[in-house]
Amino acid sequence: MPSCRADAVLAQVRHYDRIALVLQGGGALGAYQCGVVEALEDCGVHPHWVAGISIGSINAALIAGNPPGQRAAALRTFWETVTQQPLLPTLPWEHGAALAWIPEPLQPQLAVMQGLRAILEGQRGFFLPRWPLGGNNPAKASFYDTAPLRDTLEKLVDFDRLNSGETRISVGAVNVRNGNQVVFDSAEMRLGPEHIMASGALPPGFPAVEIDGEFYWDGGLVSNTPLSQVLGGHPSHHTLVFQVDLWSAAGEVPKTLLDVAERQKDIQFSSRTRIITSTLQRAQQQRRILRDLLQRIPLDKRDALCEQVQEMAQDKRYNVIHLIYRDKAFDGQGKDYAFGRAEMRSHWQSGLDDMHRTLDHPDWFALPSAEQGFVTHDVHTQA
Repeated sequence: MPSCRADAVLAQVRHYDRIALVLQGGGALGAYQCGVVEALEDCGVHPHWVAGISIGSINAALIAGNPPGQRAAALRTFWETVTQQPLLPTLPWEHGAALAWIPEPLQPQLAVMQGLRAILEGQRGFFLPRWPLGGNNPAKASFYDTAPLRDTLEKLVDFDRLNSGETRISVGAVNVRNGNQVVFDSAEMRLGPEHIMASGALPPGFPAVEIDGEFYWDGGLVSNTPLSQVLGGHPSHHTLVFQVDLWSAAGEVPKTLLDVAERQKDIQFSSRTRIITSTLQRAQQQRRILRDLLQRIPLDKRDALCEQVQEMAQDKRYNVIHLIYRDKAFDGQGKDYAFGRAEMRSHWQSGLDDMHRTLDHPDWFALPSAEQGFVTHDVHTQA
């Protein structure tokens, strides 16, 4: 990255109290987020807070559990590990940088083959087929055993660093018994591999994870976008958010059953991202209006109600840089479990390219004015 562009971005970023990275769940598509992180790391932008769901939680742990400057390398090691099958040998095209050199009509078929291999063989360092099935045990009621993931996390994540407070991490899960969403937050508790695995325990493929006598599933079952975890908390700060989504709510009307299955996933797991962002934006505008109204009331005229309003009113400013993965020609209904090496590298490169294009607009990183309060930017709609 040209130093002049990095300098221009960093000059804007310094005006924020907090930088947050928000990572959506999406299985194999999560490599897209790694490209974004690599570009930010190269630019010298490091998050103070990382929030994730599912695969986003795994990426978040690899970020918070490694020092700045080594995070992209840790992510690379993880993804190079889990995009290997444990049984059959690596296929010839997997040695390539991406699928681009393969004729486009063949790319979807190769991606389907990769997804079928994941179903039949599992992924090295991630999950293996469970045999025999059953066992009348919540921790074994799944098609796959995720014990390899725990080993991989313990190898690649320094949990002492993750819990040190250097970089805050929040991961979302769902309590299986009551159906409520739960956030495991390093600012409130010590996190271990089990908390990260709970956030990514998508049934019926992966088993529920037991923590302190309760069982948890993937947080994406309730909400796949953890933006509200970051912007809804207290105390508030001027915050720059990089929201990296893996599912696009917008898309074409499907024409085949496979297209229907893919479109259903897109809508379901995009988790109404735009609605959540718009809702948070309106709430911030209302807080600013409350602050302005409160300032018009003399101090000696304020009562208990004014004190309650004071707690709600604030003038902090938020800037959400929104990056959304865009489907490729080879994507299909199984894109979230097509863990092929070439697919992974293609997703990674897409994230790297999108973040570089975003960094070409240093003005997008400016702290919003007091009147604006909350702004969003998306390279796919503005550039």
